[in-house]
Amino acid sequence: MQFRTQIPISKSDHSIDYDSKVVSLGSCFAVNMAEKLEYFRFQNVVNPFGILFHPLALEKFIGFAINGKKIEEKDVFFHNERWHSFDAHSDLSHSDKDVLPQNLNAAIQATNQQITQSTHFIITLGTAWVYKHFASDSIVANCHKVSQKEFSKELLSVEVVKKSIENIISLLKTVNPKVTIIFTVSPVRHLKDGFVENQWSKSNLIAALHQVVNQTSSIVNYFPSYEIMMDELRDYRFYASDMLHPNQTAIDYIWERFAEAWISNIASADMSEIDNIQKSLQHRPFNPESAQHQDFLQKLQSRISKIQQKHPHITF
Repeated sequence: MQFRTQIPISKSDHSIDYDSKVVSLGSCFAVNMAEKLEYFRFQNVVNPFGILFHPLALEKFIGFAINGKKIEEKDVFFHNERWHSFDAHSDLSHSDKDVLPQNLNAAIQATNQQITQSTHFIITLGTAWVYKHFASDSIVANCHKVSQKEFSKELLSVEVVKKSIENIISLLKTVNPKVTIIFTVSPVRHLKDGFVENQWSKSNLIAALHQVVNQTSSIVNYFPSYEIMMDELRDYRFYASDMLHPNQTAIDYIWERFAEAWISNIASADMSEIDNIQKSLQHRPFNPESAQHQDFLQKLQSRISKIQQKHPHITF
């Protein structure tokens, strides 16, 4: 008898290894996967503008980076004792009016270089629900707790999402024709939108993505994060206490499925050694001055040196 199913995922011909340069953008699940890449010491950049949930926000930020957008004083606003940008997450908000544009412009400039040098671009879409700011007549990336009376809430149609995804691909391929693009849909449940509304939103994202993938399968890839959560991990024990976010067990499992498909076999061997080094670095001795611990540290440093000889960019 079979008590569970497993989604078949093919091994990519464009695997990620320790020479790869990865840019990860999107929802908080993009951060979860980027933290795994960071733990295993891959070359990875994540969300320079902070978490961005919907495709139009991602398209706009990528456009900013590629076209060298300059954030000016008129592009920021003051609310709750901090300066904000409607195009960036509140993590980048600042108490100093002059510092915020400087930080945003630095992020844009750095991302421009990272896009042109990247080998892999991972984009995680979180929702198709967006908020349109009445005063500026523009869809925002983040409302920054401004009164909801100043916004209208809209659901992006499949066609609008599809067009935005196509624009993202076109922007990236224009400046980096060889980049491998991986799209995925976040398994995080946006239940503040409503139970039915969350599924409606995810459905529009998935439908649009698959239309694009079917038309451009040679240059665009889809990894089924959402489907793994819904089908393979279909139990509330795989959610955090808020019942919205995947817990660490679920994140670890989805990462394993991602690694199976996207991490090269050669890199997997180094990942195992880096994992052992990371665990050894967390070791807390009873007696730091003992000969036994000093021997442990020497052996650990030798293992670190061997990894760094193979991959000079790695630090611990």
